[in-house]
Amino acid sequence: MSRPDAAFTAILLAGQRAGRTDALVEEAGVANKNLVPLCGKPLARHVAEALAATPGLTRLRVVVEPETMPAMAAALAGCRAVVEFAPAADNLADSVYAAAEGVDGPMLITTADNVLLTPGAVSEILDALAGGADVALAMATEAAVKTAHPDGQRRFYRFADAAYSNCNLYALAGPKALAAAESFRSGGQFAKKPLRMVMALGPVNLALMLMARLTLRGALTRVSRRFGLKVEPVILADGSHAIDVDNARTYACAETILRRRQATAVAAAAA
Repeated sequence: MSRPDAAFTAILLAGQRAGRTDALVEEAGVANKNLVPLCGKPLARHVAEALAATPGLTRLRVVVEPETMPAMAAALAGCRAVVEFAPAADNLADSVYAAAEGVDGPMLITTADNVLLTPGAVSEILDALAGGADVALAMATEAAVKTAHPDGQRRFYRFADAAYSNCNLYALAGPKALAAAESFRSGGQFAKKPLRMVMALGPVNLALMLMARLTLRGALTRVSRRFGLKVEPVILADGSHAIDVDNARTYACAETILRRRQATAVAAAAA
């Protein structure tokens, strides 16, 4: 379904947890993981360019610590997008709220280490809003992720229909849908932070999911009732969208996939 109103604001979460030691940061000698270079560009630049290449982007709001804003602005200089900055808060929920201030229309939320993001995936998740969803979240099946790279992801959510990985890509229809941001309040990934799963699903729904009694869509139907919002999954065919840069292993996986994409693009241009 094509979007009748393609305009959207993108929120790029580029903050770094205080006190966290990151081997990639130390090796690269930068202040923030999202400034680590990959295939000649900082991580955040890859994501910003994918967002800028998506039809309808009106502005890109980057959430980062104030002291890192100058370096991040330099990393994104020349990007074909209106770039604005918002200070990172102590948790992801408040960071999203701060970045969403004054935004009335659709919002796209992703992380600055989501370097394999493509404009096609962004458009696909925004299309779910045009179909009536208040909140859409992108997922990929375990099979698709392992096809993209066998070492790309090791955590999957197992439902009655299949195992899925989160793609760190969300779309909100507008300010009302910001209630869903509460599921981020404790920070971190769902698989690493059980409290976030309980907050998002509720204990009964979580128990049913862990027993593989719910399909993904069935679980999100229950989440919809919990938040009073229509929450829809968007299953991306390209499992590489579930691979972000968390450590040296996933950095190497992302580098392999990016170089493969670049080679494909060169071959296509020469054909």
